[in-house]
Amino acid sequence: MEFNQNKPIYLQIADGILEKILSSELKEGDRILSVRELGAELGVNPNTVMRSYEKLTLDGIIYNQRGIGYFVADGARSAALKNSRADFLENELPQILRRMELLGLDPKDYFK
Repeated sequence: MEFNQNKPIYLQIADGILEKILSSELKEGDRILSVRELGAELGVNPNTVMRSYEKLTLDGIIYNQRGIGYFVADGARSAALKNSRADFLENELPQILRRMELLGLDPKDYFK
């Protein structure tokens, strides 16, 4: 995973997990990597991964079974879809439309 400078790393990690859930690479009940495992895999501090997991836990996407690990929660795909749609509509789409405007592109020519 490559990180960009425009968004905090912990949010990019959370987005990566959401993407895996949305693509069904991760399914409800699946165990996800431990904080240390994911930190080592991505080359980031485990505290950064922990922030990602805390956010996803608060959003109802994952849950922790003490002593066992983190798992994808029931209803995670629906929650991920809802959160991702909201994020897209609030943050990404306005940027896309603004960029199209700057380039002289009419959205009507590209969206039905």
